[in-house]
Amino acid sequence: MSRFLTRARRAATGLLAAGALAAGLLTAAPAPAQAAAPPAGTATRYTMTAFTNSSESNMYVYESPDATGYRLLRATAYTPPGGLIRDPSIIRHTDGRYYVTYTTGWDGNTIGFATSTDRVNWTFLGNRTLPLSGVKSTWAPEWFVDTDGTVNVIVSVSTTGSDFKPYKLTATDAALTSWSSPIALAGIGPNHIDTFVVKVGSTYHAFSKNETTKYIEHSTASSLTGPYTFNGTGNWAGWGNWVEGPALIPLDNGGWRIYYDGYSAHKYYYSDSYDGLATWTTPTELPGLSGFARHFTVLKETVSGGAALPVNTKRALQSANYPTRYASSRSGLGYLDPVDASSSATVKQDATFTVVPGLADANCYSLRAADGRYLRHWDFKLRLGSNDNTAVFRADATYCARPGPAAGSVSLESYNYPGRYIRHYDYELRVDVYQDSDTFRADSSFLPVTPWAA
Repeated sequence: MSRFLTRARRAATGLLAAGALAAGLLTAAPAPAQAAAPPAGTATRYTMTAFTNSSESNMYVYESPDATGYRLLRATAYTPPGGLIRDPSIIRHTDGRYYVTYTTGWDGNTIGFATSTDRVNWTFLGNRTLPLSGVKSTWAPEWFVDTDGTVNVIVSVSTTGSDFKPYKLTATDAALTSWSSPIALAGIGPNHIDTFVVKVGSTYHAFSKNETTKYIEHSTASSLTGPYTFNGTGNWAGWGNWVEGPALIPLDNGGWRIYYDGYSAHKYYYSDSYDGLATWTTPTELPGLSGFARHFTVLKETVSGGAALPVNTKRALQSANYPTRYASSRSGLGYLDPVDASSSATVKQDATFTVVPGLADANCYSLRAADGRYLRHWDFKLRLGSNDNTAVFRADATYCARPGPAAGSVSLESYNYPGRYIRHYDYELRVDVYQDSDTFRADSSFLPVTPWAA
C-alpha cells in the first residue's frame, strides 16, 4: 500500500478529510479539495535565523519555500555590539518589522533584542535584564505569540546551572520595549531548558529538553503559564537523546514540523506530525545545513510570488536537464521518456497530462492522464492510479509547485511528504527527499510546455 502512512502509521486521520474517513463518513461522491497551501500569486516563505558551528557571535539568515531546502540570504547578518547571539528566535510583528531575541552569554541575567525591515539588515535594540534574584544563566529565549495577539518570550533561567525552568515575559507595549515581570511556567522543571511553546486549538504544547536525561519532552496545559502535564518523556517520539533546541512550525498540508539539534552527533534533524503532535515521522537530516546551523527558529509567512501551473489545461512536463525527455506514464508507470514529433501517438499521449486543482488541496495540483487516472506515488515511485476518493489517494496524487532553478521551470513537491519532490533517477520518476545539490535541483525541475497530444 502507499507509504503515506509511515512510523506510527500517521493514521489516515492525519490529513484533511481524515476525521471523516476514520468515522466512515466519506461516500463515493467526489470530495472537494481543501486549501491550506497559499493561492496562486502567493507563496509560503520560511525564514530561519541561526547561529553556527563556526561562530556564536554572528547570526546567519536562510529562507526556504518548503521548510526543507534552505538557501543562505546572508552570513553574519547580525553581530551584537557585545556578547553572543546564540539561539536567535524570529517573529514578524504587527508593525511589519522582524524581531529576534537571543542568548547573550553562557552566564548572566540578560537576553538580547534586534530588529529588521528586510531580514538581512539588523539593528540592536538592547539587552533586557531579567528582574530575578540569584540568576546564574539565562538561555534560549523563544517568541510565543498567543492567539489573542499577546507577544511573549519564553526563556530558560537557572540559579545554580542545573535547575533550569522556563519563565514567561509578556510585552506591555506595541514597540516590544517594555515587558512584564517573569512568571514561571508551572509543571516544567526543574532542569528543563530550550522550552518552545505552540498552541493548537485551546491547548498549549511545550517542548523542552530534559537536561538530566537529554531527551526532548512534551507537556500540555490549558493556560500558557500552566500547570503543564508531561505526556511524552524519554524516547517517546523516536528522536533519541542528546538532542536539544526544539523549534516547531506549521506546514502547508496541515501538519507540524519540529527541528532539533542532535548536538552529540553534530547533525540537525526534522520530524513531522499529523495527529496533533502525538506521533512523529522518522527523523530526517536537514539537507545542506545539518552539522553547521545550530539552535534556530523558523518564521512562516505568506508572500507574493511563487510558482503556478495553468489548471484544467493539458501540458507536457519537459525535463530541465534532459530537454528531449518528458514526464511520461508509460505502461502506467512514471518515466522520463524521449518524445519528438516522430513519436507514436501512444508515446505522445503518455507524455501529456491535464493539470487540475490538487485533489487534496485546490491550491496545489494533480496530473490526470488521458484515461482519467492520476499520477500518484506508491512506495515513493510514480504510477497511474484511479481515484478511490480516500484521503490517502488524494494526498498521494497532489503536488505543490515550487520555483525551479531554470527559468520558467517548476519543482513539484509531494503534498503529504513535504520535502520530497518528483525527480528522475535512471529515467524513472519518483518522489525523493530534497538534496542540497545542483544535480538534484536539476533532476527535479520541469518546464510545463505545449502538450504532445490534444
